[in-house]
Amino acid sequence: MARLLRKFLRPVAISGTVALLTALVALVVCYLLFPVTGVEVKGARMFPESEAWEAVPEHASLLLLNLDALERRIESNSWVKGAKVLKDRESGIVTVEVEERSAVLDGDLGGHRITLSADGTELPGLGGAVLERVVIDEVQLEEILRVGEVLEENGVALNSVDGVDAKGVEATVEGRRVLFGGDVGYGQTRALEGLIENHPEAPYFDLRSPQRVVIGEESGEESEAETDG
Repeated sequence: MARLLRKFLRPVAISGTVALLTALVALVVCYLLFPVTGVEVKGARMFPESEAWEAVPEHASLLLLNLDALERRIESNSWVKGAKVLKDRESGIVTVEVEERSAVLDGDLGGHRITLSADGTELPGLGGAVLERVVIDEVQLEEILRVGEVLEENGVALNSVDGVDAKGVEATVEGRRVLFGGDVGYGQTRALEGLIENHPEAPYFDLRSPQRVVIGEESGEESEAETDG
């Protein structure tokens, strides 16, 4: 019985050994033929290139490099809004294209400093941005986050939050002064983008009236534009 068992197990063991050796040879060949020779980071100011190097496994092969996993790891850095990883088989260089977040709010929340990007991500610092320190409470913070989300979803850039008081929030949007308070609708945001382009002389735009965008005039007067909700 023992002899029969050994006779059965011997070819299984040999097959397993051959499979293991084949896999090892394949790994070695992949590394020798297509090794990662370098990592290049583009579009980054705050994201350190060393983190990109650390994300690439030691002795990595271009053929076996998991680009999706590498992108997810790089995007785990709060400064990184999006990352795209490309590999060049001729040079062996892995290129990491980074889209970074920028700080738009330097807030004082109950004595605690909070720095946020336009999409509401908390950042570890200003990253070179020059912002006014704004004292806010929890309600105002939620309001800023909601408006930032609506603007982001409509492709409108929130550049900075410049002031907060009982009347609402003053911000810079697409390079222009904008006032808002309470909920801002998608229709207002869509209208705002067009009005900013069509009224380059307007000193400000006021979104504090539901479903309306009030256009400030140089004379101090105001005109209104209704939105589609």
